[in-house]
Amino acid sequence: MGHYMGWGGMGFGWIIWIVILAIIIWAVIRIANTSQNRRSDTSGETPLDILKKRYARGEISKEQYEQMKKDLQ
Repeated sequence: MGHYMGWGGMGFGWIIWIVILAIIIWAVIRIANTSQNRRSDTSGETPLDILKKRYARGEISKEQYEQMKKDLQ
């Protein structure tokens, strides 16, 4: 007498585990992306704020700052 393993025995068992693992990985990635988007949206910085910070740090020249500021308005 053989053992009944359910769902087609070993043939489908590994497929089910792969599907379950894929769903878990998909859920983790989706949650991570959602939380990352929320963090970036809640920063409250406008493009002009970012431009001012870049100018203050010396990343861009005064001419670049003025041109970019003009482009933003």
